[in-house]
Amino acid sequence: MHTMWKGSISFGLVHIPIKLFSATENKDIKLRMIHKECNSPIKYERTCPVCEKEVENHEIIKGYEYEPGQFVLLEEEDLEKLEKEQNKSVEIIDFVKLEEIDPIYFNRSYFIGPNDNGQKAYMLLKQAMEQSGKIGIAKITIRSKQHLAVVRVFKNALVLETIYFPDEVRNIEQVPGIPENIELSTKEMDTAIQLIEQLTTTFNPEKYTDDYRTALMDLIQTKITGNEVRTAKEAPQTNVVDLMEALQASIDQTKPKKRRTTRKKKATG
Repeated sequence: MHTMWKGSISFGLVHIPIKLFSATENKDIKLRMIHKECNSPIKYERTCPVCEKEVENHEIIKGYEYEPGQFVLLEEEDLEKLEKEQNKSVEIIDFVKLEEIDPIYFNRSYFIGPNDNGQKAYMLLKQAMEQSGKIGIAKITIRSKQHLAVVRVFKNALVLETIYFPDEVRNIEQVPGIPENIELSTKEMDTAIQLIEQLTTTFNPEKYTDDYRTALMDLIQTKITGNEVRTAKEAPQTNVVDLMEALQASIDQTKPKKRRTTRKKKATG
């Protein structure tokens, strides 16, 4: 498993060297956009609408649009300075109960593994949180972005889950059409509760599968088996033309120039 972050967890005066590993993976089936006429993948280029030309990576800088059409430009040196100011530490700020956090705040999960000489302190934090029934609230900087995070026990290890900051969760009051003060009969409520009880079971994650992804892969495999495939045409090698032009220009430049012959005028007495 690939290590995607190295640093330490600290709570009080205890520091635990750790590594983070992505706990989830995206299994979406990626479909390419194909030109129907020639079966070739569509190419997306970064272009400038003003200069009307493709822009290379070295010509691009980052900016913040604080008003329509008005930008504050940020150089790489500015961003690198901010990154250096962020330390490689997961500082646990508080300990709370897990049930106090609504699931809407949770974002992405990472497995936490101990780094060199961190096994004992790692086990200390894990068992202490297990016995107390608490989880840690911390801050961590990953790829130039600071996250609020939860450190908790998962099976026999620790897991870190990034969570949204409060101002990143939109206000529910902005959702239109939420009903209020609708009267429901006792019979309707009893029937709904009865249905919920009938569908209630123990959560078993292996029970749930991505039916659409499975059906899509079956469809793709059927088309491959039935030889329903297309081969993309090769793009014209424009660099070959450029090379030939360069070679021809070189030949023209290196051709020996014809000497001009001038007739000497005879001198008249």
